[in-house]
Amino acid sequence: MNFHGTEMRQKALTLLRGGARNADVARKLNVPAGTISYWKHMDRAKRGECPGAHRSFCPRCDGDLDQAAYAYLLGLYLGDGHIIQNRAMKTPSLSITCSESWPGLMDQCENAMRTVFPENSVCRVRRKGCREVKMYSKHLWCLFPQHGPGRKHERPIILEPWQQEIVDAHPWGFVRGLIHSDGCRNMNWTTRKVGGVRKRYEYPRYWFTNLSDDIRRLYTDTLDKLGIDWTHCTRAGKHYNISVARRASVALMDAHVGPKY
Repeated sequence: MNFHGTEMRQKALTLLRGGARNADVARKLNVPAGTISYWKHMDRAKRGECPGAHRSFCPRCDGDLDQAAYAYLLGLYLGDGHIIQNRAMKTPSLSITCSESWPGLMDQCENAMRTVFPENSVCRVRRKGCREVKMYSKHLWCLFPQHGPGRKHERPIILEPWQQEIVDAHPWGFVRGLIHSDGCRNMNWTTRKVGGVRKRYEYPRYWFTNLSDDIRRLYTDTLDKLGIDWTHCTRAGKHYNISVARRASVALMDAHVGPKY
């Protein structure tokens, strides 16, 4: 069996790139025509020149990124999103896990994905008690540089300057994404003595829970810029929970975030 070295292959590619026909190159170099055809195909594939090849579109590098939709999708990703690519996958995928209890949230998540990635398809994958809103793109690394090995709360999560600019321009979208992923609006209650009688009072509040100190800080920093009062609530001695319960702040959250549905 004859094996053709790198030098021979490079000679063939030089001739092919110059416009020579496969058969002529095969005769000139005494290399089988099938080998020449394979070399040419692999070279064109490597350079993205195969017939019918589609150059993937990056919404950040090549287009006009919809910043409002991205701010919301970024919040969803930091909460319940993950990006994976294994050996069987040529293209990485972004998945946002959504509970079956919130069909409206799934619709909003899907709409945000389609808006940010207008050339990509979005699907929903059924899981036990939930669905993954999912899409594939070679440019997920461009849009979500926070991706990395391990769980988010076990590694630093820091926004790039261009991401922070988008969050500053669309803070409510970012907050809404975080609440829709790792938060909720619920009713809290307390008791108070009035005229010697203990009475129960109920009031709404927004609740956000995340193990990552960095993600919670991104949330509270954004709340500070919006003038929202918040407090840390401990769980197992750790500050996993952020509560927004003051009436004026809840009213602002209701106007711009609202409960899941």
